[in-house]
Amino acid sequence: MDLFHSPSDASSPAALAASLRASLQHHAHLYYVLDAPSIPDAEYDRLFRELQALEETHPELRTADSPTQRVIGQVLDGFAAVRHAVPMLSIRTETDTTAGGAEAFDARVRRELALAETDPAMDYAAELKFDGLAINLRYECGVLVQAATRGDGESGEDVTQNIRTIGQIPLRLMGCEVPVLEVRGEVYMRRDDFEALNERQRGLIAAGAKNEKTFVNPRNAAAGAVRQLDPAIAAKRPLSFFAYGLGEVQGWAVPPTHAALLDALAAMGLPVCADRTVTQGAAGLVAFHRSMGEKRDMLPFDIDGVVYKVNDRMLQEKLGFVSREPRWAVAHKYPAQEQMTRLLDIDIQVGRTGKLTPVAKLEPVFVGGTTVSNATLHNEGEAQRKDVRVGDTVIVRRAGDVIPEVVGVVLERRPADVGEPLDLYKRLGGHCPVCASPIEREEGEADWRCSGGLYCPAQRKQALLHFASRRMMDIEGLGDKLVDQLVDAGILRTLPDLYTLGFAKLAALDRMGEKSAQNLVDAIAKSKSTTLGRFLFSLGIRHVGESTAKDLAKHFGNIDRLMDARLEELLEVNDVGPVVAQSIRHFFDQPHHREIVEQLRAAGVRWPDAQGTANDAPRPLLGKVLVLTGTLPTLGRDEAKDLIEAAGGKVSGSVSKKTNYVIAGEEAGSKLDKARELGVPVLDEAGLRNLLASEESTPNAGD
Repeated sequence: MDLFHSPSDASSPAALAASLRASLQHHAHLYYVLDAPSIPDAEYDRLFRELQALEETHPELRTADSPTQRVIGQVLDGFAAVRHAVPMLSIRTETDTTAGGAEAFDARVRRELALAETDPAMDYAAELKFDGLAINLRYECGVLVQAATRGDGESGEDVTQNIRTIGQIPLRLMGCEVPVLEVRGEVYMRRDDFEALNERQRGLIAAGAKNEKTFVNPRNAAAGAVRQLDPAIAAKRPLSFFAYGLGEVQGWAVPPTHAALLDALAAMGLPVCADRTVTQGAAGLVAFHRSMGEKRDMLPFDIDGVVYKVNDRMLQEKLGFVSREPRWAVAHKYPAQEQMTRLLDIDIQVGRTGKLTPVAKLEPVFVGGTTVSNATLHNEGEAQRKDVRVGDTVIVRRAGDVIPEVVGVVLERRPADVGEPLDLYKRLGGHCPVCASPIEREEGEADWRCSGGLYCPAQRKQALLHFASRRMMDIEGLGDKLVDQLVDAGILRTLPDLYTLGFAKLAALDRMGEKSAQNLVDAIAKSKSTTLGRFLFSLGIRHVGESTAKDLAKHFGNIDRLMDARLEELLEVNDVGPVVAQSIRHFFDQPHHREIVEQLRAAGVRWPDAQGTANDAPRPLLGKVLVLTGTLPTLGRDEAKDLIEAAGGKVSGSVSKKTNYVIAGEEAGSKLDKARELGVPVLDEAGLRNLLASEESTPNAGD
């Protein structure tokens, strides 16, 4: 059967329905389980609609495993109880999160099996411990007939209607039609799906929808979806599934090892996590625990540990159970990433770019492997959406090196004297807590910001680093650590202070040295000669990037015209819209920003002003496209680019028929070959300088 096309030539409606079901199941497996779709979504939808129409015409052809039956059923009053044929038992948890946890498990297994030190290392299957909801899937003759939660282990709840909505779970197994096969696994929610769900929920709440809420974490969201009484609502919650074991089995020869069992389940079309291995002895378990711990934060889903199982099923039976827990398996945890604690206060921090961030001051709590007393609330809107208030019991999350954050409130523990919802403007009286400048928030933005800019001490280090960067003033040697040292020592307070730095002052700094001090003094002196575009970019005006800064420089020609420009005049500049224009006007309306510009000019910072507007200045390369390749004798790549753009030209990264010139230096690569192939003129540095000097010049060609 051709699984890629609708088998419209089938001999009968029944054959056509069977063929369509098989085709849709095949493509669903490729899409949901293997993440390797082979047909467009529109083609899948067409096949689905064809089957749907066929079943409506011939209701007797509708089967339980039909893809059209994934979302069915009425809203339930409650869930029916399901008694598990084989109890869904828990496994022991090893709370020692160090290597000792794995070593202790291996020692217990060897002791129970009476193995001597000289006996070979044990084979173990190692896999992930998913942070989701355990589910039992019952297949009869290969068709999914029931899904149930773990419950108390003896009996759970029938959640078949909701589980059928999960695309990863096959309604019919591939190549397995035994009387009974119960597959056990975990329903979970991916982190990206969780974030998208919460974003949608926030939109519904903002639109005034009632009885809607955001979710604290992916596990709670998954559990809530599985236990949703309306399967149509459950279908809108993005759930995923991993298989990892068996329940009742009738008529199927279970593979001899756990690893082979997982391979067999995957062959049946069930999703099985790829992060699993077979390893030997305690050392192998320790290595797996460590490697998955390092990978933990990069996984697309949450885990809270790994699971070790004796791989040989005969040895599993020999080891047996103790207190309803298998001796042959253990969950080896990682440090908890979420804990509850009390919110003592909310501070407002001013970031290096002026962003105001509310920070939760917490009763210290051990989470994610360290003691946490501060956690971010991100911004006022997030704090209000989560309804976080001083006095609340909150859930704090810390994953790896990620900054701890407050992810939710335990409302049932809210005290009667809890504080008011966060109003950042009211709390600060409308002024920056560091420099007392007005705070502001652009329309449609989530963050409040300090308007102090270059004047605000909290933004000083970032302003200095930005000013000195390569594409700005290009002060080589002025990096993060040195800026920290100069600012913390009170040597640098504003940008103009850079030009008062002398050799003696720099050489006296820790780990500086005379040679480094002299190099920095020279770099600072060299930076005084720049271009207006670079200078504007270096000021860090919000929304003004490198390209916009160059456009402003070309349009206005000098800094004074720009500082005095009206909004209407700013809007005449190429690619400058209302937001950018308002940001520029707002920046230069601050007296302290104008003062810094004047102080920098007084310190000797210079750039060539155009006479009149940029449109009046000579622009011999206007409309020309040039490509740079190789190393030029005296011009750096950035310097050459600046000269070309100042002359009206455009620098492209690739050679095409639209290229006017290729400027080639030593070790020119494939761009030079491409230019020769297309017949594009190739110039050396001297040829470039001739172009810049006069539009009429005939440059010296070079290879």
